[in-house]
Amino acid sequence: MSDRTATVRRETGETTISVELGIDGAGTATVDTGIGFLDHMLDSFATHGLFDLVVDATGDLGVDEHHTVEDVGIVLGRAFDEALGDRGGIVRFADRRVPMDEALAVVAVDISGRPLFEFTGEYTHERVGEFTSDLATHFWRSMVMNAGITCHARITGENGHHEIEALFKGFARVLDDATASDDRRAAAPSTKGALE
Repeated sequence: MSDRTATVRRETGETTISVELGIDGAGTATVDTGIGFLDHMLDSFATHGLFDLVVDATGDLGVDEHHTVEDVGIVLGRAFDEALGDRGGIVRFADRRVPMDEALAVVAVDISGRPLFEFTGEYTHERVGEFTSDLATHFWRSMVMNAGITCHARITGENGHHEIEALFKGFARVLDDATASDDRRAAAPSTKGALE
């Protein structure tokens, strides 16, 4: 497979986001979003997915964290889309069940080119530190819709931190699996001959 990397930058009146992504990496991360919990989650995502990731974000955090979280998800999704190219030779489908103590995340993806996000579950706590819990769902919706991924995700648990962290780790593992090279294929895994 060719070098699967991308650098994407997006600037709006609310945020300036840049993401550098290496899909076939070693799990190294340098993340600065101005939101400590999101930085922690993205570091965990890179570590467990073996993605090399650099995220630099500035946003209107004086308003709240919503725009920054959403826009980092958008730019990360675009980086995955660009880095995957025509998706030639990838596994395409994957699912994982990832526990974190009492919490369990179940994530299934199809790197189909047809974006869809279905989420089931509720976070036990409305906030984790200064982070609004339901923004974790919004982050992943923004990411998969911009990456062209079909995704179904579910969480259960008793601790908001554990639930969100299990979700980020679940996405890490399932995306590593689905983007892996299948040596038996050269073209995109589709009867149409293309994933779109």
